[in-house]
Amino acid sequence: MEKEIRNKHFIEERPLFNENNLKIFDCVFSNGESPLKECKNIYLENSVFEYKYPLWYSKNIKVEKCKLDEMARAGIWYSININISNSTIVAPKTFRRSNGIILNNVDFLDAKETLWECNDIKINNSKIDNCDYFGMNSNNIELNNVTLNGNYCFDGACNIIIRNCVLNSKDAFWNTKNVTVYNSVINGEYIGWNSINLKFVNCKIQSVQGFCYINNLELDNCDLTGTTLAFEYSSVKANIINIDSILNPNEGYIKVNTIEELIMDKTKIDPSKTVIECDNIKTKSDRFTVIRR
Repeated sequence: MEKEIRNKHFIEERPLFNENNLKIFDCVFSNGESPLKECKNIYLENSVFEYKYPLWYSKNIKVEKCKLDEMARAGIWYSININISNSTIVAPKTFRRSNGIILNNVDFLDAKETLWECNDIKINNSKIDNCDYFGMNSNNIELNNVTLNGNYCFDGACNIIIRNCVLNSKDAFWNTKNVTVYNSVINGEYIGWNSINLKFVNCKIQSVQGFCYINNLELDNCDLTGTTLAFEYSSVKANIINIDSILNPNEGYIKVNTIEELIMDKTKIDPSKTVIECDNIKTKSDRFTVIRR
């Protein structure tokens, strides 16, 4: 049987520890740590968490129109089945080692070190700001209509599907495996290094030295205007519109309308292992020269 709690202001530590089957409306949790630790089957609406560790070791939590304030850091750890909608998360380090996370219309204001080592994640119609190392070492991630501003997102993550997103992130998708991105915009240096099975479809991408050291990189109908020194030591299958420069791919096939500069250094790679189909290569070079300032 469910119990309702309304219009309460909790100030002590663990005020609802190990409670089950609660509906909580219009409440404030302040001062005390871990207000809902080890709880199950909780519905929260129009409530505010003002202090640390709101939901640890919890299960089956639904959150609607709530706020995790600045000091509600490390908010949701070691938890299972978390569904958050129409809410704001101000605090960093939310979500760690948790499974079954669904986020709809959630605004992250300071998402540093957020969503680490988690599994089975769906994020829709959300904005994620200040999000250095977002999603590190997490698995089975789906994003749709998400804007992400930060660096090093999804380092070490696996099984990612992204649709209709904008990612402004240096070093996105490093050390990842099985990533597919559709109809998205990506801006940032050094995208995708040291990864396996990366695919981008109908994307616009700008990157300095992007897509290097990748095993099985695929790009389909992507515009890489503004991307320089791409594909170094990668195996590539690419049908792209334009690219600024290509440097020493290991092997593959690249079809592109325009290449501003193509660099194939036979002392580093075997150029014959990469077929390049392009009618407009503006500059060719057999050596990469580093310009030092």
